[in-house]
Amino acid sequence: MFVSNEHQSSTADPPPPPQFDPTQPSIPISYPIKTLEDLGSRAYFKSFHYPFNICSVPLANSVLDNRPRVLVCHDMQGGYVDDKWIQGGSNPDAYAIWHWYLIDVFVYFSHNLVTLPPPCWTNTAHRHGVKVLGTFITEWDEGKAVCNKLLSTKESAHMYAELLSELAVALGFDGWLLNMEVELELEQIPNLKEFVSHLTQIMHSSLPGSLVIWYDSVTIDGALMWQNQLNDENKPFFDICDGIFVNYSWKESYPRSSAAVAEELMGVENGRQMLHLDVLKKDDVSAAIFAPGWVYETKQPPDFQTAQNHWWSLVEKSWGAVKFYPESLPFYSNFDQGHGYHISVEGGQVSDAPWNNISSQCFQPFLKFSGNPSPDTIEVFVDFKEASYRGGGNITFKGTLEENTDFTTRIFQGELLLGAVPLHITHSVKSEGDSLLGLALQFSSTANERTSVLLASWGTNQFSRKFSKIIAPCQVNKPRTAPGWAVLESSIEMNGYTLTEIHAVCYRPKHEHAQLRLENRTDGSEDTLVYSPKEYHAVLGHITMNTSKENTYFPPSSSWLVEGHYIKWSSGSSQTVSVKIDWKSKVGTASRFPKYNIYVEKLSEQAVRDHGVGLGAVQEYLGVANVEAFYVSELPIPATTSSLKFIIQVCGVDGVCQNLDDSPYFQLNVKATTVGGRKMFQLFSYVDVNNPINPWTHSTNEQKLLGCKSYGKLGNRHFEWFNSPMRERSKAVIRGLLQNTSRMKIRELQRLPSRETKIWVIMILSWMVFVILLCKLSNGKWGKETLVFP
Repeated sequence: MFVSNEHQSSTADPPPPPQFDPTQPSIPISYPIKTLEDLGSRAYFKSFHYPFNICSVPLANSVLDNRPRVLVCHDMQGGYVDDKWIQGGSNPDAYAIWHWYLIDVFVYFSHNLVTLPPPCWTNTAHRHGVKVLGTFITEWDEGKAVCNKLLSTKESAHMYAELLSELAVALGFDGWLLNMEVELELEQIPNLKEFVSHLTQIMHSSLPGSLVIWYDSVTIDGALMWQNQLNDENKPFFDICDGIFVNYSWKESYPRSSAAVAEELMGVENGRQMLHLDVLKKDDVSAAIFAPGWVYETKQPPDFQTAQNHWWSLVEKSWGAVKFYPESLPFYSNFDQGHGYHISVEGGQVSDAPWNNISSQCFQPFLKFSGNPSPDTIEVFVDFKEASYRGGGNITFKGTLEENTDFTTRIFQGELLLGAVPLHITHSVKSEGDSLLGLALQFSSTANERTSVLLASWGTNQFSRKFSKIIAPCQVNKPRTAPGWAVLESSIEMNGYTLTEIHAVCYRPKHEHAQLRLENRTDGSEDTLVYSPKEYHAVLGHITMNTSKENTYFPPSSSWLVEGHYIKWSSGSSQTVSVKIDWKSKVGTASRFPKYNIYVEKLSEQAVRDHGVGLGAVQEYLGVANVEAFYVSELPIPATTSSLKFIIQVCGVDGVCQNLDDSPYFQLNVKATTVGGRKMFQLFSYVDVNNPINPWTHSTNEQKLLGCKSYGKLGNRHFEWFNSPMRERSKAVIRGLLQNTSRMKIRELQRLPSRETKIWVIMILSWMVFVILLCKLSNGKWGKETLVFP
């Protein structure tokens, strides 16, 4: 049978995508190290992506509490899915964990040789006080070959241990899970012990509080036999590291017997059975929860948010909270879960694009799972579609509530000891009608005395007996706050008390002309008139607690050094530019800022004023950076754009962001060239006025034109200057050239070939003759008029 080449080509598979080259600029991603050769060569540190993968949130407290702990091991779809996009992805339903108050240690797991946790997990885990471990795993025949090289000598075992420690310290995570799931020769075991012991020691010395955990796999005899408990077969490895993660096929008696063998706490893999957690809690041993992403992968009904909250509520019921916040100041949360459908700043929406970025998670609320709430109560949930005050989330309170009644629910459970300095609280609220929302703070003294304080604006008569004190917050009028949002500030002095809980209080005041309805009684008694319940809807946008009323101080834009690198532009069917933008503080204050919002202004010729500042330009939100760098990939450039201004909006730990007009920025000017009669655009970096390139100096006003160059073919040539202000005064520049040709220091012309110099002179003289003729024809006074240019 004959098949034509045309048919073959039309049905052929598309060519494979180009192989990933980590040294080349591209959208920053997280990725594992797959070979021992790549680990040994330290190639990762030469990657373009390395600086983006560094954790930006330090772990506040590296000491674990002396109690049974909870370790959660992430194993979801092989790892590096939506979470690999360091600057954020576009999946609003991406997987995330937000019940951090139930976790002590988080392990990022995949079946690659060296699994490096994406920084989004480390950032948000550290923010909640949770340690993060990477994974080193050997399995199957490939893993056996790795072990043959790794364990060939004591020196090789030490070398690779030091390389793993170097990676953890450089990227900012807290240790390793070791999973050696291969058969080993008996003579390899001493070097395996050297590897484990040396890694533990060097991690502890390089990063105090770090952890190395051994997975229950190979035994001291080299056999791959999962023990499902701690015993003499795996205890030698346990003795030289920080803990053991026991395989999941254990029996009810194993935790107790393992605890008897261990001198320290141990972990066990519980699969997905909450009954196992109860057993571990009873026997006072630590628990390891493996693959909680199962809820997401299997699409548990009715939806991921509900299923996830339900699943973790069972963990909380069995084990209880292990982390509490606020525990230090400043404390800030906008309730963002790290995914959603929009981004807001001060209540104003700056982006309506769906997104995901776990690094954007703030402190997550301790919301109680209610299952199926009844229609006559208030449903409380984190909402991503409702308007947000900051970020992409909020806490929404929705349902029905009668007048003169209230509904209270826990938001945070803390351990914040207060001193003599007043505590300042700021929160934002958006509500409908008479739906009112307040905050209730619970305090405890050293003598275990309980005090409750209500922060509510008005209509609080119904609470006179419920709280120790009622404080009416002051509403703050901020010019950048979007309409509909109320920003409220309060202060309270509770020296020596500990803030233990924060509650939201939903209430509706009693009105004189409240609507009554007849309620039918089903118990045989007479019908009665009752107040008619109304729909209740309020949104809590954020909470900030600090010891000062003053917002974060932002250094002026001049105190930042902003640079652009790897600039790449294209001129295909649509104009684009790619560029890596770096910035650093000249005065060493950058570490105070946890994130940076990135915007771009696409300025036309008419919209540019001195130094590239736009008149009425639109600031387009590009994304968020958690390190001092951001990569812009293939940004479209409209044909009318003459300049691109990339703005780095600095954000403080209290959630407040610097005014865009005061923020540091990086400017790229767009230069136009004519090729074949078509106007094309090219890009180049803004040149500092203090560093002129081939300057021309105007002898009348000493004005400098920087780096003038010519483009196009002879006879169709035009000129562009690097100095943005001069480009905006192009007409004045031409007039200046005509008026002062004899007085200009035209050093650049002197370097041109003689032919081009002649063409220049002819062009200038032609312009002068043309203008003089125009003046003559207009007033008929040849030679008697003086040609004056403003």
